[in-house]
Amino acid sequence: MGFKCGIVGLPNVGKSTLFNALTQSNKAEAANYPFATIEPNIGRVAVPDDRLDKLAVIGKSEKIIPSFMDFVDIAGLVKGASQGEGLGNKFLGHVREVDAIAHVVRCFEDTNITHVSSKIDPLDDIETINLELQLADLESLNNKKTSLEKKLKANDKDAKHQFEIINKILQMLDTNSILKIDEFASNEIDFVNSLNLISLKPTMYICNVDEESIHTGNELSKKVIELAKKINHSVVLISASIEAQIAELDNEEEKLEFLKELNLDQTTLNKVIKSGYELLGLINYFTCGPKETRSWTIKKETLAPQAAGKIHTDFEKGFIRAETVSYDDYIENNGDAGSRDSGKLRQEGKDYIVKDGDVMNFLFNV
Repeated sequence: MGFKCGIVGLPNVGKSTLFNALTQSNKAEAANYPFATIEPNIGRVAVPDDRLDKLAVIGKSEKIIPSFMDFVDIAGLVKGASQGEGLGNKFLGHVREVDAIAHVVRCFEDTNITHVSSKIDPLDDIETINLELQLADLESLNNKKTSLEKKLKANDKDAKHQFEIINKILQMLDTNSILKIDEFASNEIDFVNSLNLISLKPTMYICNVDEESIHTGNELSKKVIELAKKINHSVVLISASIEAQIAELDNEEEKLEFLKELNLDQTTLNKVIKSGYELLGLINYFTCGPKETRSWTIKKETLAPQAAGKIHTDFEKGFIRAETVSYDDYIENNGDAGSRDSGKLRQEGKDYIVKDGDVMNFLFNV
């Protein structure tokens, strides 16, 4: 598996159109009124990676299994969502389940498409969503704090430590501070992660611009980019109107030709996945053989035994060593045998940090 990305934003900013473009489906009803999405739509897409096809040819593989990414289209949040306004807490709960947030922001003028607050102001829109997410976290933290207070009376040391961490987070949220996991001590991180706070989710802003602004952006998207730089978020430019046109084309060739005419070198899916990978610090390694060529998604700095554990827990428990060759060397030497003969295939132990594109074979004993 890759990761799960939640698409959030105010109503009528282009979330459902984006979801349809990413998943090449029509699960989400794109409509010019709030709450067209009544239940969160989930679409699973293959992570595009040209390397898989080349590996499969060399490995004479029967099938190719890519990494996957789940997109969750969450109904438009509105001011007061944390208090049950609109579709309220139900959807804030769905946001808690994702690994990263794609926050779609309207950065185009169009009198034919209504705006929930009757004005086009991307920074105000971002503030509205962020406030609701923070309020949802505040409620969750205060509930947790109340349950810990009972344990404090019994002099529970763990409860005291957790209580102090919650107070620290509440103070940060109270001062409108942006929560970052690296601001917590090593002995605090496990508990902070267990709280599953929405405010800590890695976030990218997706600026929905008009067709003319798809390459360089516009004054509205520039405001978002400026904000993103300050708080270390990434930004992706997309045009929902372009995506709607692409969706009407019959096949991939027509879609690629259309992109070429617009001088666009990659699809929206590629842009969003690339940004998501960078946001979460993800890479892919490969296994390749006659049965299948497969991509596995792991975090950067993952050690070989833990990478092996992605395939099966027994691989991690009984890890002996990993036969490893870089993708480029594997292609250049036409597979395992050629890489071994040229000295490019290495034997790596438990301390080896897996790199993006490594082609690996694990030896284990259980």
